[in-house]
Amino acid sequence: MKKQFLILNAIVLSLAISGSAMAATVLKLGHIAEPSNPYGQGADHFAQLVKEKSKGDIEIQVFPSSQLGTHKELIEGLIYGTVDMMLAGTAELGSFQPEVGLFDMPFLFKDRASAYKALDSVGMELAKPLAAKGVKLLGWMENGIRHMTNNIRPIKVPADVKGLKIRVQNNKTYVELIKALGGSPTPMALAELYSAMQAGVVDGQENPSAHIYTKRFYEVQKYASLTGHSYAAEPVLIGVSAWKKLKPEQQAIIQEAATESIAWQRKLSESEDTGFWDKIKATGKMEVIEVDKKPFQEATEVCYKDLPNAQKEFIARIRAAQ
Repeated sequence: MKKQFLILNAIVLSLAISGSAMAATVLKLGHIAEPSNPYGQGADHFAQLVKEKSKGDIEIQVFPSSQLGTHKELIEGLIYGTVDMMLAGTAELGSFQPEVGLFDMPFLFKDRASAYKALDSVGMELAKPLAAKGVKLLGWMENGIRHMTNNIRPIKVPADVKGLKIRVQNNKTYVELIKALGGSPTPMALAELYSAMQAGVVDGQENPSAHIYTKRFYEVQKYASLTGHSYAAEPVLIGVSAWKKLKPEQQAIIQEAATESIAWQRKLSESEDTGFWDKIKATGKMEVIEVDKKPFQEATEVCYKDLPNAQKEFIARIRAAQ
């Protein structure tokens, strides 16, 4: 009887230890892209790295395609603790921390390498005040270089934008950019955009090639113009409440995996950019138009004139960091 009791105790203890070892820390990460989008792939790569580095102690559950909400809803989720992590758009994040939105200014960066330098230095500093609002920045992935599409006419010069209803993110920078070109900016969540273009609620939109292809916008848009009017970063964020629940060694793993994933994702995004345009052209449904960017740059310089002096100083620092 005593022997049976000892065996039973050993089994119970073994199960308890096994169960404890299996109880991983689970973090939910949301974003609005399709899984095939380069930053959607970046999220999955990050989750895999965390699993490997933590030996299964931390599990990142990724919810793509706005499953957990719009950008605004996801950011609010971080603040209130209903979402643990997200990949955000700088435009929407800028409504919570205005300086972050400065990275969306038209023609701010010379090229991708310049953007990376500025984001990894000044960008990390600009985002620090977010912590007081419940959001911690781990680094900057990439959404891509933004271009215009529409269903009315080819956009070859700024005057071609006049009168077009263009969907923009809920952000002053993009509203002013489209106004500067003579268009009618229409703020709208990305999840609503396909049906809005299909129904003619808006004439067009502006996004990187990855969204244009993976969201199948070429099915409801006739023309794409390679305006390259702004660069879109993709901040990797974690809620401060979720961060504080992690052990120091877990925090280190999360940060290390984020840093490695960002480098991996940026290379992927750049390499796939041309491929997305090739795939769009191959559908035969959308005309892709090369444009002279200089007139668009000149037309949108007005967006810089009315910035507060403090924000102009940040712009100067961003440019100096390139």
